[in-house]
Amino acid sequence: MKKAYSYSIVTTLFFALVVSSVVVVFAQHSHHGHDVQSQPAGGQEKSFQQLMDDAMITMDSGMKDAPMTGDPDHDFAAMMIPHHQGAIDMAKAELLYGKDPALRRLAQEIVVTQEQEIEVMRTRLKEFKAH
Repeated sequence: MKKAYSYSIVTTLFFALVVSSVVVVFAQHSHHGHDVQSQPAGGQEKSFQQLMDDAMITMDSGMKDAPMTGDPDHDFAAMMIPHHQGAIDMAKAELLYGKDPALRRLAQEIVVTQEQEIEVMRTRLKEFKAH
């Protein structure tokens, strides 16, 4: 029972940290009076399409390179980590460029929940290696 309680506290703290990080990013963007739809003259920021393309390339590569063992549990986690990271990267692009409140809220939820799920899968993979 104590283990479930401490996991609940860790999950709550992690959620609070991620949400506060997202809020800080938004505040910094708003504070600078920066219109994320326009690109700076030096092209320092990537466009929405570039961010999406990068996310897909990284996700595809990560999934192809995931170490497979033949154990369905291990292989599922190994493949889903880069898949979830790709979703997080795409969600962050939506948060930078998107304007639809419902989709922005969904993107925020994707970042929070899928980061938590990645952590669970990484923990499970470490436990598989220990056995």
